[in-house]
Amino acid sequence: MNYRQPTKAIITDAGCASRFLPITKTVPKAMLPLGNRPIMQFVVEECAAAGIKEIIIVATHEGKVIYEDYFNNCANHIFKLMRQQGKEDRYEPVRRVLELPKITVIEQDLAYPYGNGSPIASARKFIDDDEAFIVAYSDDVVFGSSDVKTLMDSYAQHPDAKAIIIAQEMPREVLNKYGVIKLAQDNQLDNIVEKPKVEDAPSNLTSYGRYLLTPEVFDYLDPRNTGLDGELWTVDAITKMASAGAVYVERTAGEWMTTGDPKNYFMAQQKYAVEYENF
Repeated sequence: MNYRQPTKAIITDAGCASRFLPITKTVPKAMLPLGNRPIMQFVVEECAAAGIKEIIIVATHEGKVIYEDYFNNCANHIFKLMRQQGKEDRYEPVRRVLELPKITVIEQDLAYPYGNGSPIASARKFIDDDEAFIVAYSDDVVFGSSDVKTLMDSYAQHPDAKAIIIAQEMPREVLNKYGVIKLAQDNQLDNIVEKPKVEDAPSNLTSYGRYLLTPEVFDYLDPRNTGLDGELWTVDAITKMASAGAVYVERTAGEWMTTGDPKNYFMAQQKYAVEYENF
């Protein structure tokens, strides 16, 4: 079955972000800033630039109200003050937030086990049975290009795809920190090896949180299908899909950086401030 081109994206930020404590006991990890925008806004804007019309953010119970406020609150008191001071231009970044595509914030279903597949499964009811959709992890940022557009362009060329994933080449010495892709013929996925020994890595292509998926993935994102450490893993579901049909691998046209731990978050901050922002 061929599915409709994606118009929806699921963006996940439903973990407790323990490596960032104590700040993340109050602030969701993807609300930490890069410049004057939260990480989550970068991911939302990447989706918007690719033509996505509706975004479902999957958050914790505590994070839900924070995301709803950020993406919907016009902060009229700030606008009035800026107008009184003749500084209305400073309100423009707020207008741009309010002009983003439709954003719905939901809580992760706590009936699912821990794991990065559970937030996706929690958003099942928002995805029609005949449409493909985008999944983005909010702690992965892409500078210089839109991976979401790359995924959608690839799907236009490969309507038979069960899924499409994005990859980036990484130095061999760090491959033991990532999911490493083993390719089959025609740039299709064979499987993903999680955190292999460097000498056992099947390539230097690493997978990260940018996927185009079809509703068939929900057949595999089942609480009974837990993997490593008893968690529900998205890559496990994608690997199973690859055994049943075509899963294509596309290289990023930009530069992926993770913000998932304090050191890499700092490196992404530095990259953004030096190369992409004029303060």
